Amino acid sequence: MRRWLRRIAMCLAALTMAWLAGFAWFIRNAGQAPDAPPRADGIVALTGGADRVATALHLLADGRAGRLLISGVGGAAEFNALAHHAGADASLAPRVTLGRTASSTHGNAQETADWVRAYHIESLIVVTAGYHMPRALAELSRSLPGVRLVPVPVQPTAWRDGIGMAGFRLLAIEYSKYLAVEAGLSGLVTRGADRPAAPHATSEHSGG
Repeated sequence: MRRWLRRIAMCLAALTMAWLAGFAWFIRNAGQAPDAPPRADGIVALTGGADRVATALHLLADGRAGRLLISGVGGAAEFNALAHHAGADASLAPRVTLGRTASSTHGNAQETADWVRAYHIESLIVVTAGYHMPRALAELSRSLPGVRLVPVPVQPTAWRDGIGMAGFRLLAIEYSKYLAVEAGLSGLVTRGADRPAAPHATSEHSGG
C-alpha cells in the first residue's frame, strides 16, 4: 500500500512540476511585445477588450491586410461606434465584418472559418490578448487547416504596470484552458464561462 502511495505521490509531483514549467513558459510568452506582422489576406480580432479591436483596425488602416473580421461582437454594437472608440477612420467600414455568432473561443474559430472560406483567405493575422493567444491559435489551427496564422498579441492595458494577483489567477485559468484544448477537450472549456466581453470594454477578459 505504501509503495502505491509513493508512486501516486511521485506522479502528482511530476505532473505539478510539468504544469509549473509550462506555466512559466506561458507567462513569458503572454508578456512579449509583437513584431510588425507581414502582410496577410485578412485579419481577425477576437473580442474581449477594446485594445484588440483598436489594434486590428490600425493594422487594417496600415495596409497589413485587405479585410478584417471582428469576431464575437456583442449586443447592438455597430462599426461607427467601434471605430470612434478605437480612433480609427469610419471609411474602413466596407472592409470590416462584424461577427455576432461567437460566444466562446471555439465559437470564434468556427465564425472565423466561415468568413475565411467566404473570402478565400489563405493567410490571417490573429489579434487577441497575449495570454489568450495560445488557446486561440490552437482552436483556429483546427478550424483552418492550411491557413497561415500570424499572431499579434495585445497586452491588456490594466497589466502594463504589473499583473497583480487577479491577473496571475487569470493566467493560471487561461493556461489550464489552453491545456484542455490541446488535449482535445475544447467542448469542456466551451461549456464553462468562456464568453468574450463587449468590444468597447475597458478591461480584458479570458473569454475572447
